Amino acid sequence: MAKILLVEDDAVLCETLRYNLDREGYETLTAGDGAQALELARSAQPDLVILDVMLPGLDGFSVCRILRRESEVPILMLTARQDEVDRIAGLELGADDYVVKPFSLGELLARVRAILRRRDRPRHHSEREVLVSGSLRVDTGSRRVFRGDREINLSQKEFDLLVCLMQNRGMALSRDLLLERVWGYGFIGESRTVDVHIRWLREKIEENPASPVWIQTVRGIGYRFADTTG
Repeated sequence: MAKILLVEDDAVLCETLRYNLDREGYETLTAGDGAQALELARSAQPDLVILDVMLPGLDGFSVCRILRRESEVPILMLTARQDEVDRIAGLELGADDYVVKPFSLGELLARVRAILRRRDRPRHHSEREVLVSGSLRVDTGSRRVFRGDREINLSQKEFDLLVCLMQNRGMALSRDLLLERVWGYGFIGESRTVDVHIRWLREKIEENPASPVWIQTVRGIGYRFADTTG
């Protein structure tokens, strides 16, 4: 049974969502503010956090930022704001998906199921493989990345995205293809998710993220891993 932490300060909406999540077979914990959400997330170790943006005290963006520093728990954000900049802000802070209020119960439950399916998907590197490009070395068996002698810490999605690019080096991969390969078929989010993770990857592996050597943008399509001996 998946454990879900629902963070919503509207008591009526919170109880409605909790009731329906319980009916779907999930174990649902609730929090009404950001501080309580962090406390529960740390103690209960949920499988998914449904996080409202507008919270008293510590807002949802701040909670998302702190959670992402501490764990890789999937985060689905709820926002009443229609502006794209708010949705992008959530994704850039590490949220996995978002739902704009007002939303239908069916849409929310579909997104919850999709996120939990992706979490349960087995990592598909069945054989150990070491991918090398210049000073960059990726060990798929141990899931470790090195640049020269320095180990680089990547999140699960950053690692899977890098492996996908390196295994198809020289090929232009569309954002939709990367979403399907890394996030899984049926991902409900948008291609902006790929752009955000690519930016994070460049900041970690490239000498100059503003002028990347390895992960190159293919305008109108997506991204390409350009092999290098440098």
